[in-house]
Amino acid sequence: MAEFGFNEHHQKEVINYMRFARSKRVLRLKTIDSCFQDLKDSRLVEDTFTVDEVTEMLEGLQAVVRGEVETELINTAHTNVLLLRQLFSQAEKFYLKLQTDISELENRELLEQVAEFEKGEFKTTGKASQESNRPKLAPLNEGGASELLNKEISRMQEENDRLKARLRTLELQATGALDEKSKVEKALKDLQKIQGDQQLSLHSQEINSLDDTVAVLKADFQKSLSASAASQKDLQDNLVTAKHDLLRVQDQLSLAEKELEKKFQQTAAYRNMKEILTKKNEQIKDIRKRLQKYESDE
Repeated sequence: MAEFGFNEHHQKEVINYMRFARSKRVLRLKTIDSCFQDLKDSRLVEDTFTVDEVTEMLEGLQAVVRGEVETELINTAHTNVLLLRQLFSQAEKFYLKLQTDISELENRELLEQVAEFEKGEFKTTGKASQESNRPKLAPLNEGGASELLNKEISRMQEENDRLKARLRTLELQATGALDEKSKVEKALKDLQKIQGDQQLSLHSQEINSLDDTVAVLKADFQKSLSASAASQKDLQDNLVTAKHDLLRVQDQLSLAEKELEKKFQQTAAYRNMKEILTKKNEQIKDIRKRLQKYESDE
């Protein structure tokens, strides 16, 4: 293609396009051959045919072949438009305006040169196979501004991957903090439950003791009442006194319960547990703020 003024790169591009067009042409010729073969296999099964039958077969074959050829011509025209689109798009990126001379498309001399070049380029299947094994050329639109744009896209993708990895790390840290918080809360609940069971046991013992005292007093009262009616008033006074003592003891028990709870809140275990919960809540709030910051950046 030196007579056309192409450099080596453009010559390879032309060869690639000619190889593509040649493969499409061979495929379409095979399709047309199959149309004739189908006619032979399906209709030419008798020894003699009338003029009308032959005319009908030829007309049917003509319609099929015409459709195949028309489809290929339309597809070739559209393919050429896509090729021009690539070239024009590349030129417009560099503010170039390409021009075409339609009359040169019917230049017989140039067409014959192209035909001779195609024959020389694809004269043997071995050479065509060798050409097909060549490494693919880079797309037309690679280079210049496009190459810089691709580099910037790659850099942004790498940065995005780093941010995603950082986000996953923060999510794992937040999940770990939440799990640790749940464990601490569970431990605190278990401790409070144990304390509550102990206090309930003490309350039950005190109540049982008071119930026993009241029962004894009632028994004594009944005995005294049976023994002497004269001491009934004293027994009643004793009973009232015992009831007052019971109320006083209950008040003391309530105060003791409050005092015990107050002492428990002043213990080192309770304060440590409370400080751990406070720190974990602050860590979780900080991690959530950082997550919201990274999500807004993305």
